[in-house]
Amino acid sequence: MSDWSDGPVPSDLDVGALDGPVLGPDGEVDDFADLLDAEGDEEESHRGAFGDYGGGTGALIDRTFREKIIIVGVTLGGGDVDQTEFDLDELALLVDTAGADVVGRIVQRRSAPDPATYLGKGKAEELKDLAHALDCDTVVFDDELSPAQQRNLEKLLGRTALDRTAVILDIFAQNASSVEGKAQVELAQLRYLKPRLRGKGQGLSQQAGGMSAGGGARVGSRGPGETQLETDRRRITRRIHKLEADLRGMAAHQDTQHKRRSQSRAGQVAIVGYTNAGKSTLLNQLSGAGVLVEDRLFATLDATTRRLQLPGGEAVLLTDTVGFVRKLPHQLVESFKSTLRVAGDADLLVHVVDGAAPDPQAHIDAVHDVLGDIGAGEVAELIVFNKADVAPDIKVLVDRHPGSVAISAVTGEGIEELLLTVGDRLRSTTNVVDLLIPFERGDVLAEVHREGEVLGEEVGEGGMRVTARLDEAGSAKLAPWVAS
Repeated sequence: MSDWSDGPVPSDLDVGALDGPVLGPDGEVDDFADLLDAEGDEEESHRGAFGDYGGGTGALIDRTFREKIIIVGVTLGGGDVDQTEFDLDELALLVDTAGADVVGRIVQRRSAPDPATYLGKGKAEELKDLAHALDCDTVVFDDELSPAQQRNLEKLLGRTALDRTAVILDIFAQNASSVEGKAQVELAQLRYLKPRLRGKGQGLSQQAGGMSAGGGARVGSRGPGETQLETDRRRITRRIHKLEADLRGMAAHQDTQHKRRSQSRAGQVAIVGYTNAGKSTLLNQLSGAGVLVEDRLFATLDATTRRLQLPGGEAVLLTDTVGFVRKLPHQLVESFKSTLRVAGDADLLVHVVDGAAPDPQAHIDAVHDVLGDIGAGEVAELIVFNKADVAPDIKVLVDRHPGSVAISAVTGEGIEELLLTVGDRLRSTTNVVDLLIPFERGDVLAEVHREGEVLGEEVGEGGMRVTARLDEAGSAKLAPWVAS
């Protein structure tokens, strides 16, 4: 991201410029003027508040009542219609988690999104009729809308139009509890909202950090000829820079903690997986961590680390991470990189999969996509199919993924096998070496015990003969004592 100054934001961020020649001077599509009747003005007075964006970690939905939502999916090109329906089922769960109710859905197949309203003209009119018939408050698209598409849809429909990204950002805003988590969510929100300021400057001015109550600029803060939109953009840019600096400071603190953990020589194991797959339940089952467990999406946003003793005697540091989801907004991936780095630094990923989900493989693929985005795609992985107590076909899943295990994080079924497998996987990344340590070098013998797992000791000619399992760093440190 460019490090812009506090001056007016470059014109290439103008919504109209972002969407190419199909837009008129307003940043809206001229071809759809015939669709925008008087009902388009209702957006200013309609009771829906889902889209009243805030500059902080405020939610994007009005909590005073449960809004009525219509969800929209588009199957593009040679896409699978069944997959679109499956994605909409998940979007409905996301909307419910955000605190609203889905009252209808619309699906369309197109070769490509319409540049004006994402849907085709006829389907957009059908959506408008359905929105009025059901008196819905907000329409949510499963794919990300451009700022101009969002604005055109709101003028056409007379109510707020959002996308999947906005709903996920809303859920993260509700669940963020730590200082770092709140800063990460606010940064993701502002990156998403900044190009969408057109027509929403007043609401943002009331809530974004440093803006005056009532939406006006403070005396002395506005330059000659500077519009309210430019003022809001400049202030949001400043706030983004402040949050980025704060998070860099937090990341430096995490670097210190990571160095301490590395010095402990304990194996690093990260629990990753699709949201609501049972990661926190597994951490509690293994370590008694007492992490909040809820049957809802994205209940855990903050990483939790606990020390765990494996059956072979090795100590590992086990970390629970934020859950992933299909089409996870890139703003969140970017903002949460400091939290997600634990996966890239791990010696082993315990990938928890909901064995009772309608399509576990789709969840696995989505997690692999995110792991690749955060630089953890090459880390060793152990797939763990959870919910064996309620998934009758879980053994079929294990057979399809050799080396995986089946467990129930609730009942404890399969946990012993999981721990043994984790120990085996970690040991496979180490070396077994024979050392000859002079009798007078007790300090070296103590170092061996600190660096790795001692498999055997015996008195030999010229010193103690020690067989030990060491990682790469330990092997290098004790290289002078390796027996010929």
